[in-house]
Amino acid sequence: MGFVSEFKEFISKGNVLDLAIGVIIGASFGKIVTSMTDDILMPLLSVFTRGIDFKNMFVTLDGKAYSTLDEAKKAGSAAIAYGNFINAVIYFLIIAFVIFWVVKLANRMKKAPVEVVTVPAPPTTEQQLLMDIRDSLRANRT
Repeated sequence: MGFVSEFKEFISKGNVLDLAIGVIIGASFGKIVTSMTDDILMPLLSVFTRGIDFKNMFVTLDGKAYSTLDEAKKAGSAAIAYGNFINAVIYFLIIAFVIFWVVKLANRMKKAPVEVVTVPAPPTTEQQLLMDIRDSLRANRT
């Protein structure tokens, strides 16, 4: 099998196409969640935390004080931006929560598997004869 035909067969498989569609939808979904987090949830969270801006929570390693992380970076100071880490954890928790609900809704919308009840076929004549022999042997033992 040639390389081109092998590649064509690989691309035409359903799993690859499903993965490509999943990546595209996932990227779009990520933008929606980012907007929801930045534009809706973080402002609400700042109300509850009395205006704390996580983006500007950092510690500089040169001992100097800067009012924002951008100022510290422009000055060339090494900074541990733990506020960005807090933001990343909040984003992760929000995305995990939203995905949990999407999966839960998708599972609820799935059709329940149809149970097929099969009626056993009547025994063949050979099976019936064997059962009769078995039953007569049991009757003779007692």
